[in-house]
Amino acid sequence: MAEAPDPDAAQEAIEYCYEQGWSDGLPLVPASQPLVDRFLATTSRAPDEIIGTLEQVGRDCTVYLAAVNAAMAGCLPEYFPVVLAAFDAVMRERAARGGGWQSTSGPAPLIVVNGPVRHELGFNTAGGAFGPGFRPNATIARAIGLIVRNAFGIRPHVLEQATQGVPGRWSLCIAENEEESPWPPFAADGGQAGGVSAVSAMLTRTSEFVDNRHTPDPGQVLWDFADTISRTGSLIFRDTSAAVVFCPEHAQMLAGAGYSKTDVQAWLVEHCGRTGADLRRAGKNGLRGIARFADGDASADETFSKILPSPRHIPIIVAGARNAAISMVVRIFGEWSGASTPIEKGG
Repeated sequence: MAEAPDPDAAQEAIEYCYEQGWSDGLPLVPASQPLVDRFLATTSRAPDEIIGTLEQVGRDCTVYLAAVNAAMAGCLPEYFPVVLAAFDAVMRERAARGGGWQSTSGPAPLIVVNGPVRHELGFNTAGGAFGPGFRPNATIARAIGLIVRNAFGIRPHVLEQATQGVPGRWSLCIAENEEESPWPPFAADGGQAGGVSAVSAMLTRTSEFVDNRHTPDPGQVLWDFADTISRTGSLIFRDTSAAVVFCPEHAQMLAGAGYSKTDVQAWLVEHCGRTGADLRRAGKNGLRGIARFADGDASADETFSKILPSPRHIPIIVAGARNAAISMVVRIFGEWSGASTPIEKGG
């Protein structure tokens, strides 16, 4: 019979991790060398390979450091190839390589998983997509946060300067509901072939739900999304990016009316925007040169200005359960790279 682990020793190890400043506030799994070796055995990449650099702070992340932080986050070793792919996808974002982690908005990475790995590792692919309760969703996202904290040294009140921050900053990892989506998987938009296990990522500012179970008219539903995307509180610069995470019901309604994913993007590009009067009323028509417009008077009140420059500024994902017509608008920090990362098969 196996000897029971010593809870006092475990508590001491957890407290030691806190004392070193490694934690994001929650208890960490103590990363012994044998445990880290099990993570490293799942990849063919060398432990000393640099997988990410923040030049402005002069720090790198290696495969070994990523393994240590994935272990501390509570990942299983078999999750590690997904962690590596997720980190690669995040670091494709221009904002992540620049000052995004140190921004006053405190952006949150949104990680999207596609392909067979969703079921192989037990990702949540249905209801509660943005919520807790599933180990791979929770710990893979947390691993990215610990890497940024411990490898790059981005910590609150030091290099991280978020004014209020984003709830769930290190917990947004969703698996697309490919089985109920009427469109190709999101990874296909990022250049990956169908059936490939892949990860996509983007930095986000926040998420806002769109609850529309009130109408069977797809045009009215799209107007509801356009209104949410176009709210003045989210408008900072002249161009805006926002992902739409459709629930299966909304996606299927639109597809049933003949809308492809490209059609939905084109419609939103055309209809998302505000009039000069809307912007002037909110004081966003010429503030310090960073607001959307420079018209300081009422001369542009009737002018409607679009806010999404191109379809690339409005990525579309399908996630969640088919039990209520509730979807999500996710504000993107900058612009999605448009590239997805395939997941390595193993070591």
